[in-house]
Amino acid sequence: MELIPSLALAGGLAWGSGMRLYAVVFVAGMLGRFELLQLPESLRILEHAWVLWTAGLLLTIEFFADKLPAVDTLWDSVHTFIRIPAGALLAALAMGGHDPALMVVAGLLGGTLTAGTHAFKAGSRTLVNTSPEPFSNIAVSLGEDVLVASGLMTAIYHPILFLVLLVVFIGLLIWLLPKLLRGIRMVFARVFKAQAAPAD
Repeated sequence: MELIPSLALAGGLAWGSGMRLYAVVFVAGMLGRFELLQLPESLRILEHAWVLWTAGLLLTIEFFADKLPAVDTLWDSVHTFIRIPAGALLAALAMGGHDPALMVVAGLLGGTLTAGTHAFKAGSRTLVNTSPEPFSNIAVSLGEDVLVASGLMTAIYHPILFLVLLVVFIGLLIWLLPKLLRGIRMVFARVFKAQAAPAD
């Protein structure tokens, strides 16, 4: 693959993994299997039947788990240790047809991007999950499904556009994450204060 499409694929896989790792693996593998995407040799393993079945099963579980507030928060917590290394690995493998040094750089930057996306996803969903009604959580989750699918398609078929949008996203992420963390601290402070208050 040429450099720009490879960079966009690496960025798309890393970015998407922070929200929907299994969807990213499944979609990329299926596109490669049906020859709608020419994956680099280092990523052709995603087309393997066992990988597709496993990713498809986990994608199905995640689709429903992500719609239930308490389950979603637990799922995101556990996947902090899964999404980030997986995103780094996918980004590195996407650069497999280039200089090995680029693979290492892609892995490092990809892991950082996955971590940032995951932190934003998990943090914003923590705030949404405090709502007593379930509909906002379901709506946000479905929005994330659409966002990841459209983002990955853009990375594959419109790489330059995706890279421009990715730079904008990273800028917004740097600006929003501190505000999001302050919001989460305020929510937890209110919860602990309410629990500590003496009963009438």
